[in-house]
Amino acid sequence: MAEFLGLGPQEWTAVRLSVWVALWATAGSLPFGVAVALVLARGRFWGKSLLNGVVHLPLVMPPVVTGYLLLITFGRRGPLGQLLEPLGIVFSFRWTGAALACAIMGFPLMVRAIRLSIEAVDRRLEQAASTLGAGRFWVFATVTLPLITPGIIAGMILCFAKAMGEFGATITFVSNIPGETQTLPSAIYSFIQVPGGDASALRLTAISIAISLAALMASEWLAGHAARRVTAA
Repeated sequence: MAEFLGLGPQEWTAVRLSVWVALWATAGSLPFGVAVALVLARGRFWGKSLLNGVVHLPLVMPPVVTGYLLLITFGRRGPLGQLLEPLGIVFSFRWTGAALACAIMGFPLMVRAIRLSIEAVDRRLEQAASTLGAGRFWVFATVTLPLITPGIIAGMILCFAKAMGEFGATITFVSNIPGETQTLPSAIYSFIQVPGGDASALRLTAISIAISLAALMASEWLAGHAARRVTAA
C-alpha cells in the first residue's frame, strides 16, 4: 500500500498512526456522544444551554487552548494525570493523549449529528411502542436506535475526519514525536520545515484532502438517508 501511494516509511507511519488514533478517538467518543445527544435533544432541565455550550466549546475555542488545558489536567503533574499514572494510564506525549485530544475536538460534531437525528424522530412511533407495553430502554433499542443509526454513523464519520485532521490540540498536548504522536497534520508541518520535504508534504496533503472529502460526502448521504427513513416511517 505504501509503495502504491509512493509514501516513504515516515509518511506511511504517520498515516497509520493517524488512522489508529482517529479510530480510538471515534470509538471512545461514541457512547458519550449518544448519551449527551439524547440529553440535549430530549432533556428539559436547568443548565441545558450551559451543557450545550460546553459540548460545542472546542469548535470555537482555539485548539491550542484545548491542548494546553489537557496538558495541565492530564499531564504527569496534572491532577488527573497523577491519579491515572499509577494505574498505568498515561496520556501526555503518548498516542493515547493524541486520541484523547482528537476525541474532544471531534466530539461536538458527533453530538450535533446524532442530536439532529434524534430530534427528527417521530415521537408518536415511540409512544405507540410504549402503549404496547415496551419499557423505555426497549423503546429506545427497538424504535429510536434504528431510526437514528444513520445519524450515529454520520457523527462517527465526522468525528473520524476531524480526528484525522486535528493539529493544534494534539501538538500542544503530546508534541510531535515520530512513530508515537506524529499524525498526518504534524508530519505535514514537519516536512514543510525541512529542505526537500515539499514532495512528502504534498502527498500527505492529498491523502488528507481525499479522506476529508470522502467523509463529508458520506456524512451528507447518510443525513439524507436518515431524513428519508424518518419521513417514510
